Amino acid sequence: MSAFHTSSTPKESGFIFPAEWHPHRATWLTFPHNEASWQGDKLAQMRPQYLAFIKAISAGENVGIIANDENLKAFITAELERTGVDLNKIEFIVKPTNDAWCRDHGPSFVINPETKQKMIVDWGHNAWGGKYPPYDDDNRTPAAVAQYLNLPLVNPGIIMEGGAVEFNGAGSVLTSRSCLLNTNRNPHLSQAQIEQKLCDYYGVEQVLWVEGGIVGDDTDGHIDDTTRFINEDTVVACVEPNRSDENFEILQTNLGMLKNMRLVNGKQLNIIELPMPKAVVIDGFRTPGSYANFLICNAGVIVPVFNNPNDDVAIDMLEKAFAGRKIIPLLATEIIWGQGSFHCLSQQEPMV
Repeated sequence: MSAFHTSSTPKESGFIFPAEWHPHRATWLTFPHNEASWQGDKLAQMRPQYLAFIKAISAGENVGIIANDENLKAFITAELERTGVDLNKIEFIVKPTNDAWCRDHGPSFVINPETKQKMIVDWGHNAWGGKYPPYDDDNRTPAAVAQYLNLPLVNPGIIMEGGAVEFNGAGSVLTSRSCLLNTNRNPHLSQAQIEQKLCDYYGVEQVLWVEGGIVGDDTDGHIDDTTRFINEDTVVACVEPNRSDENFEILQTNLGMLKNMRLVNGKQLNIIELPMPKAVVIDGFRTPGSYANFLICNAGVIVPVFNNPNDDVAIDMLEKAFAGRKIIPLLATEIIWGQGSFHCLSQQEPMV
């Protein structure tokens, strides 16, 4: 690992955060071990679904797993063998971790397509506005991955989460006002200053804002539960079919904002309206179940499903939207109790 020794920003040095459909070298995960996120026997109950997720990713790329300690690494290795995962596709880093949400605390990889260089952006992590201390071990994860991969590391000096930002790979990033402008993240920064940081360190030209997120999302409204790019000028935008549902108004507000957006090239967005699942309620708790929390990986598009009446509708729509890509529906009925799903759990490492 080395520091990024230059006075220029990643953007000025030709680095960009590629779209998720850019070919991956690997996907990084932080293996779940915290019973505060999956209480009681729920941690054990979610692991078969998590192992199925690893197996699906590993069909097309390596999987980097951050394990809390050597005992957990040994447990994971045995479980992966039992599940039929090719261990040659698995890479391990053993370091202390607090929680499993690698999208938010993990490394943000930027690449320079011309020089074939790769770098890690080490955004600060404060567990979604300080909600779930301690988070110091998770905050050290990008540096550990940079050291393992021998990549330069750059620190923008502000709080940022990977689930809060969505990229088209052509100069645009989508985010939500309810999260990035929340005073529990960077109260000392104005909207313009936050936009400048995003442009400088993700290598984008414009920041596009929707309003907020869905019920049950404890991140203050991450974009990866509501709005996702599927190509440079097309998004899937979640809508709630039930007008009396708590999510109806905010998703309609977001939809209206998306319709008024213009991309860097001046084009309007193509918008595919993706229905939300019927409310995913577990033990009386409304979880943030969403079909938008998919992961685009080399093997296909891994989509969470919930044994829900709308599962088949959503899968059919995504198969048409992602023409030419395999759609891989995986059960997330136990994972979603932790208030996130497959995209929240993962962070892709692009090829250069």
